[in-house]
Amino acid sequence: MWAEKLGKQLGHPTRSVAGWLVSRFLTARNRILEENAVKLSGIQPGDTVLELGHGPGLGLQSAAKLLTEPTGHLIGVDYSEYMHQMTSERLKDLVASGKVTLHHCDVAAMPLADSTVDKVFHCNCYYFWPDLRKGAAEIRRVMKPGGLMVTTMRLSNVAAFAAKRVMPGENWRPEAYMAALRDSGFGDVNMEDKQSNHTTFQAIYATALK
Repeated sequence: MWAEKLGKQLGHPTRSVAGWLVSRFLTARNRILEENAVKLSGIQPGDTVLELGHGPGLGLQSAAKLLTEPTGHLIGVDYSEYMHQMTSERLKDLVASGKVTLHHCDVAAMPLADSTVDKVFHCNCYYFWPDLRKGAAEIRRVMKPGGLMVTTMRLSNVAAFAAKRVMPGENWRPEAYMAALRDSGFGDVNMEDKQSNHTTFQAIYATALK
């Protein structure tokens, strides 16, 4: 029972004591993953960049610093209203300036135009999507041809959560997500082991083919 409740909060934090604790956990544990997802995305100053499942907004903060040209634009989406509100407050100045746009929505149904995004990144996110193929197809829809998507995770930690049934079903397996990406029209899909500050993590890359 506790594992199921924890899994629901990790995938969809709510405005509650449990949701607050999860937000603190995500802030502490995801910082390295967020910062490296941004770094590995190769963001250029004038890019349009999208983060999926932005959580408390750490990755958005890192990415915003790189978008120094007037055309640079950052978009964040999250299914959790609590995370959406928290990040809206954290990045209120960037939102007010128009540099950052936040959407409270499902990854499988984003209010974005076709072929408008240069780079997509996310971390500790896809395991909670009900349908990996729908999510992957929607990501490809909004990306420009040749756009790069990067996701980061600590696979050993994810597998440990899955063993305790915190992660739902088998979607946590990288092979499942990579298969969904290929089936949705992504190419050059691969996973690499990386290290940062003595921490080993994994990065999945995929290029939008159109």
